[in-house]
Amino acid sequence: MSANHTPRVKLDEIDLKILHDLQADGRMTNVELARRVGISAPPCLRRVRALEESGYIRGYHADLAPKSLGYNVTVFAQVGLHSQAEPDLVAFETLINGWPEVRECHMLAGETDFLLKIVAADWETYQGFVTEKLTAAPNVANVKSALTIRASKQVPGVPVLVAEEGE
Repeated sequence: MSANHTPRVKLDEIDLKILHDLQADGRMTNVELARRVGISAPPCLRRVRALEESGYIRGYHADLAPKSLGYNVTVFAQVGLHSQAEPDLVAFETLINGWPEVRECHMLAGETDFLLKIVAADWETYQGFVTEKLTAAPNVANVKSALTIRASKQVPGVPVLVAEEGE
């Protein structure tokens, strides 16, 4: 949840169903969503807008197929920095936010400072990114790369538990 949003009061079962269904299919019409959660369309739309405004729903996107767009390699890079002072951490995060090949960035506790998910056309392109951008970046001490072989599970979002029918 974004720091700029104030959460609504406690989510009720209808809110959870809305979140569950929209996470599974963000293109669902409001009419279909309302039918699924058991309310009429106008209050459903009000609830969705309230969930967006309060930061529970951060946005909508299409799930693209990387290989069909020429991204045949996904690598997880563990990045260690020379300095972990807050301004240095923020400077690194700002820098990598400008690199489109970095799809995710997670600051970690432990010996690795950041875990990056990076896509590239091929291994050589990734190696070029590492040598020309990542290891050349200010404050970067080391990079350890793990090339993915395959992804057996990729589920966006978080588990939203809703009561099954009849419960």
